[in-house]
Amino acid sequence: MKYNNNKLLIDKISVDRIIKKFGTPVYCYSYNQIKENISKFQKNFIKTKPLICFAVKANNNIRILKEIGKLGLGADVVSKGELLAALKSKIKPKKIVFSGVGKTYDEIMFATKKNILLINAESQSEIDTIVKIAKKTKRVIDIGIRLNPNVDAKTIKEITTGKNINKFGLNEKEVIELINIYKNSKQINIKCLSVHIGSQITSHLPYIRMLKSVQKIIDKSNFVFEYVDLGGGMGINYKINTQTLNYGRYAKQIVKFIKKNNVKIILEPGRSIIGNTGYLLSKIIYIKKTRKINFIIINTGMNDLMRPALYKAYHRIIPTKKIRNKIFKRHDFVGPICETTDKFLSTKSYQKLNEDDNIVICDVGAYGKVLSSNYNLRTNAYEILIKNSKVFKISKKISLENIT
Repeated sequence: MKYNNNKLLIDKISVDRIIKKFGTPVYCYSYNQIKENISKFQKNFIKTKPLICFAVKANNNIRILKEIGKLGLGADVVSKGELLAALKSKIKPKKIVFSGVGKTYDEIMFATKKNILLINAESQSEIDTIVKIAKKTKRVIDIGIRLNPNVDAKTIKEITTGKNINKFGLNEKEVIELINIYKNSKQINIKCLSVHIGSQITSHLPYIRMLKSVQKIIDKSNFVFEYVDLGGGMGINYKINTQTLNYGRYAKQIVKFIKKNNVKIILEPGRSIIGNTGYLLSKIIYIKKTRKINFIIINTGMNDLMRPALYKAYHRIIPTKKIRNKIFKRHDFVGPICETTDKFLSTKSYQKLNEDDNIVICDVGAYGKVLSSNYNLRTNAYEILIKNSKVFKISKKISLENIT
């Protein structure tokens, strides 16, 4: 995305032209950026020879998943719905792992019948359920056991998953106990040790601490795992010139780990693959000027993009036409939803804006559309994809008649 003669382009296509054809709000994805991100990820981790399973929870659009699958990735799913989406997208079952703390009997049964690579179990009760299904189906089910390593990922507390106060995984003692109980089981095959410490991680140091915790399990249990699933969580640069994860440093540590343990590695990137590929195109409805603040009211709400309201997440907002006239006054970009938290950005100054101007909310490819709703009984943004200089509509716009 860049300006040409002060007009904003995405993959050389005018954003204003896109808006004129498709309206607003609309999610717009760049295939070129998706391809570039995947290539960068694969090159950086090439020496680890990983199975890369895209975290479907980050973006579950079928067309996006198909493109990601064609570029060689598998899928990490956390529900039957996500598993169905991955299968519909032609991702091979043996490149799919099923994670999550609350898999139902029906979901585990479905995954078992689809012969996916493995199910990452997160509790004794879940393993008991898997054993019941194995007995009923007369199958041996491949599983992973998820470790909670009590490692602080140094990220937003709401998206930390590897501390002992989080609901995810089992502690070191519990994992070793379960390995000893089930290592000779005729119903389940412990194929993998799994771990995932959080999201939007921008330093390799938490990952090093995570690897040390995984190594402890391997050493103390004296168990031979075929796979170690290191999860995902790799962060992106939401703010210009801020720290991002050094893939190379992390990859070097994984290579050392592989040499010591002779295991296959699974990685589950989501945000790092899709985050910066998405843009939410919107329009200014009104500009409400008060003594201290200019409220820029746009036709996109927290029902379209929940992250700022949910996590106080930062997203850049840029105009489709750039001008030099700057106003040194606080600008709050807000939506039409009847909630004070329906705010996307607050900035001390901004270029002069007018009602009916078009703006773009950046880096919304991950946890954007998937978290949207019809709150306030509003329709939400649909999705388009730019590929090979063409714009494709990749989801349906739901009318008010269909939600009332």
